[in-house]
Amino acid sequence: MKLSKKEMLLVSFMLFSLFFGAGNLIFPPFLGQSAGAQTPVALAGFLITAVVLPVLGVIAVAEFNGMDKLAGRVNKYFALVFTLLIYLSIGPGLGIPRAASVPFEMAIAPYLPDQSSFSLYMLAYSSVFFATACWLALTPNKLITRIGKVLTPSLLTLLAVLFFSFLMNGNAEVAAPQPAYAEGAFVTGFLEGYNTMDAIAALNFGLVIATTLKALNVTDKSAMMNYTVRAGIAAGSVLTLIYAALSYLGMQSSAVYELENGAWTLRCITHQLFGNTGAVFLASTFTLACLTTCVGLITSISQFFTTLTHRLSYRQLVLGISGFSFVVCNQGLNTILSISVPVLNAIYPTAIVLILLGICDKWLKNNSYVYPLVVWSVSAVSVVYAADAIVPLGFLSEVCNHLPFYSIGMGWVTVAVAMLALSLAFPKLLVKAEKEEEATSC
Repeated sequence: MKLSKKEMLLVSFMLFSLFFGAGNLIFPPFLGQSAGAQTPVALAGFLITAVVLPVLGVIAVAEFNGMDKLAGRVNKYFALVFTLLIYLSIGPGLGIPRAASVPFEMAIAPYLPDQSSFSLYMLAYSSVFFATACWLALTPNKLITRIGKVLTPSLLTLLAVLFFSFLMNGNAEVAAPQPAYAEGAFVTGFLEGYNTMDAIAALNFGLVIATTLKALNVTDKSAMMNYTVRAGIAAGSVLTLIYAALSYLGMQSSAVYELENGAWTLRCITHQLFGNTGAVFLASTFTLACLTTCVGLITSISQFFTTLTHRLSYRQLVLGISGFSFVVCNQGLNTILSISVPVLNAIYPTAIVLILLGICDKWLKNNSYVYPLVVWSVSAVSVVYAADAIVPLGFLSEVCNHLPFYSIGMGWVTVAVAMLALSLAFPKLLVKAEKEEEATSC
């Protein structure tokens, strides 16, 4: 079946909304405020990990009919462990609770009455939040209507009002870049893109898009891939525009407001533009952004786990994931964020190389060495880098510190390139060795 322009637009809006959560809202303005005059260069690096790779991830997963099949190109044991780690980290263990707690702590908590009970208000807010997310996730076939027609247009409208209001009445003064951006704006921006978690989320959302297209009676593989690519490009274009606008807000106000975090920057801007009503404006924007992402995560994770076990229904999984995320969410944002950085440093590089290898699979499928060598090596270096920030690993740390760019969190790139070259050369070396052995035996 051929999709109408309206249906294609709704699918694209839905994909955009699945990606655009709290992190996507707070990190670009913080990047702009931190990078100052270097914002365009930093934004270029940020867009690679926050837009290009996520869009490629959705396409790769759709091509392989699931993240587990893509990871299975390494081997079945890696596929099981890595897939579970991704779904648990981006889902109830980290991603979903973070997306629910960020809008409360950043946009609502600062405006609570004095002497009010933070935990009680958090409990009430998260109860309503997760009840709504659970209700939306229970009917995945209706996501395109509820998200594409209602939530996404509302979110885009709020962001447009904020941006154009700032252009007309905002206080603007650009500061010099912070040291990290002054020394390497592109690389720092690239690493900041990790925080959106979108390349990891993309490995989940490919399945959601496939399910949505099937609900629209698109069953042909080539047609499904065509629509997935088009939706990815459209969603990526909208994300790029919004990231550029938000980073512009941060850059233009970098010498106006104190440097703290992206939420603080937005809070100051909305208060200057809208006064006390800015609190309602900001809370609405944050909540809409986070709600759509949570719904997409709950849906995709529940769909995946139904393929692993028949003991739990989709409905039971949605309820269970929502309930567990609710409990974790109420442990507090600081606890969640303290876990997120090492987890992302450990698994994000592996997700990146899997996506890139998946996109290039038609040129690599006849080489059985590429996926295992590249992915296992990158995973090992990334885990060492993440663990080293918590507990010094002695000899392993010393060895890895000799890798180029390791100190800035990019040592895995060198390893990936070296292992890719080795794996491509390995079959030729084996053939050459076999010929030499035959010649010697003769």
